[in-house]
Amino acid sequence: QVQLVESGGGLVQPGGSLRLSCAASGSIFSIYTMGWYRQAPGKQRELVATITSGGNSNYADSVKGRFTISRDNAKNTVYLQMNSLKPEDTAVYYCNAEVLARSTPPRSHYWGQGTQVTVSS
Repeated sequence: QVQLVESGGGLVQPGGSLRLSCAASGSIFSIYTMGWYRQAPGKQRELVATITSGGNSNYADSVKGRFTISRDNAKNTVYLQMNSLKPEDTAVYYCNAEVLARSTPPRSHYWGQGTQVTVSS
């Protein structure tokens, strides 16, 4: 089994910053792309940013220049540094990882439980 555990969410004022972390654990052989998604109330889940095992990143237009995704392959952890936060960034943020593990099927996508980010004055 593979587990993704997120941390770092909370309440922040507009213009503030937060850093999210997501650590993968379990019978992992390798982790391919890792990413962050978010879901606001009444809206569909949307991609925020992804990063490959080689460090290539991709961002939603709405967060470019404000958010930075990074990963520590030795720790099986992905981070999301969020700066200049806006009220419209308020959502539950989910971590996702494509993992090769001792499981059936061996290569699958996994999701974290989500962490709430609220941007409000």
